[in-house]
Amino acid sequence: MQDAVLLGVLLAAVATGFGLGIRFDARRKHRHPTTTDSSLAREYFVGLNYLLDEKPDQAIHTFIHALDVNSDTVETHIALGKLFRARGEADKAVSIHQNLLARPALSSETNAHVQLELAQDFIALGVHDRAERLLQTLLSQTGNDTYRLRAKRLLIDLLDREHEWQQALDTVHSMLKQQPGMRRAAAHWHCELAREEIGQSSRQLARRHLKKALQMDETCVRATLMLSELEMENGQYQRAIEWLERIPHQDIAHVPTMLPALQRAYERQEAPEKFESHLYRLLGQAPYTSVIIALGELVHRRDGVDGAIECTGEWLREAPSLGGLDYLIDLYLQSERLGGKATPDTRLLLLKHHTDALLEDRPRHRCRHCGFASEGLTWQCPSCRRWGTIKPITGIEGE
Repeated sequence: MQDAVLLGVLLAAVATGFGLGIRFDARRKHRHPTTTDSSLAREYFVGLNYLLDEKPDQAIHTFIHALDVNSDTVETHIALGKLFRARGEADKAVSIHQNLLARPALSSETNAHVQLELAQDFIALGVHDRAERLLQTLLSQTGNDTYRLRAKRLLIDLLDREHEWQQALDTVHSMLKQQPGMRRAAAHWHCELAREEIGQSSRQLARRHLKKALQMDETCVRATLMLSELEMENGQYQRAIEWLERIPHQDIAHVPTMLPALQRAYERQEAPEKFESHLYRLLGQAPYTSVIIALGELVHRRDGVDGAIECTGEWLREAPSLGGLDYLIDLYLQSERLGGKATPDTRLLLLKHHTDALLEDRPRHRCRHCGFASEGLTWQCPSCRRWGTIKPITGIEGE
């Protein structure tokens, strides 16, 4: 990877040299070459030699001093800075971009472009306060809509990284009509603020944030789950269930996510028969492994292990899954023990061994955007940093 980026820098340098060559030839048609032209060409080849010797610091120093900052070369400087930032050497990118900003000849548009690049350099270095100040200054100064939009996006991303949820909401507010895709992130920022309010025992304020989250994004499962938890804390179990009933319509993939809360609400109501009825409705909507196992356990308690085996077997014929098979094998082994069989069937034990091995370390959640897999559910993907894209894995190998 490092060699590939070095090659990219080398190609940029070649492009720079090619541009210099064209300018040099054009000048020679009208006049004799000067000492300055020869010096530029010589310094270019010195810089190229530094790159070949893997001495990027010296190469940068040479290129910066060899090239005049003007309309012909400024994009080359910016490109070199980007390449070094991509290479993980943002400090060198800072050097290049700060050198550009020190030149008074830049147009206002180019100045805004360079400030954006410099802000990204600071973000890459983790110097977020300087990046934020630079972006705020850029937003107050530039009239270019393109650069204002890019600066706002960078600032919002930075505030998100810094967990400055309210500032992120204030910044994104004016963009929501033009950028409706940001409503999902805004909904989760409200959920984060609600979580903070709950931590400070301000549940009424938390409710307001959660309802605003649903106004931002009516499919925000997280807000619905949190509202159901608040109702449960107040002993309003039926209201909690009513909130949870919305989740399959918001996002059917999150049925496994809601099941523990749904079961807890019905248990506190002491209404197992209502829970069973609810599970049968969910089975018609989403025949997931987690729903089948929850139903199997209810039948097990009421009708015994043989009743659970019969029902689970029927459901799995319609919706086969590895987790369901593992559960069914457990039921068969339990049936043998209850039947007084001293030694379990070795065939069942072999099957159980294989299902355990296949299920071991199996990820239960996956980001629908970048594919990041994890055991637990996180509302923001640690890899692509998108909100609400991690969901339970369902189907034959899932929940």
